[in-house]
Amino acid sequence: MTVALIDSGLGSLPTAARLRRARPGLDLQLHLDPEGAPWGPKPVEWTVRRVVDTARRAVDGGAAVVVLPCNTASVVALAETRAALGPSVPVVGTVPAIKPAARDCRTIAVWATAATTASSYQAALIQQFAADADVTAVACHGLADAIDRGDTDAVSAAIASAAERTPADTEAIVLGCTHYPLVADEILASLAPTVRMYDSADAVAAQTLRQVEAVGAAPGAGALSVFLSGRPGSLPPQAQSFEAGRLLAASIEPTAVRAVRS
Repeated sequence: MTVALIDSGLGSLPTAARLRRARPGLDLQLHLDPEGAPWGPKPVEWTVRRVVDTARRAVDGGAAVVVLPCNTASVVALAETRAALGPSVPVVGTVPAIKPAARDCRTIAVWATAATTASSYQAALIQQFAADADVTAVACHGLADAIDRGDTDAVSAAIASAAERTPADTEAIVLGCTHYPLVADEILASLAPTVRMYDSADAVAAQTLRQVEAVGAAPGAGALSVFLSGRPGSLPPQAQSFEAGRLLAASIEPTAVRAVRS
């Protein structure tokens, strides 16, 4: 059974790592797009085409379930990807964990990219699920890009800036970008010790496993295949700056990360 995860950068790593821990035998395809990243500022039509084309290649390469662990891809291309692949291939999207945060807490900060923070999509989620809460939208300028580069100094600077703009009485922080769980410990350390953190990776991984069970394909061998802008490649070195990246690399040792041609 092969699961494909599609993100322009390293945002698929948290969900992929959770899948690896929960189901070591799953074969995973990681589709990154270093030539097109980041997707957030790109025209919607361009991003839709990029995501749909990548999903089709993933299925042609054996993927039985496709995951979009990327807020941008889920917002602009989830419906189109499902339509393109048809009902036989489940496509799992991502939604920021605003609903569970608002269920538990009254003062919430949503950390996200500048594009997501300014989007009508995030505003609608806040209105739908957290209308009775005090919600602050915090644009984390440069944080996702710094994570993709493995630039720890830039990561720390972006987190410090976002923390300064997070109200002191915040009870919960929602990670509205799938890259951010890679530095979750540093984010939490920048805030009051009582702050609770919510991210979507656990929920996306759980839904993916439900779809894996529904498809019912034969178990895999725990292989990891990496594609960079559509071409076979290997896990970027900067991925190993993060625990999830190290887990994914180590989980298939002593065999090297293999590139499987589509």
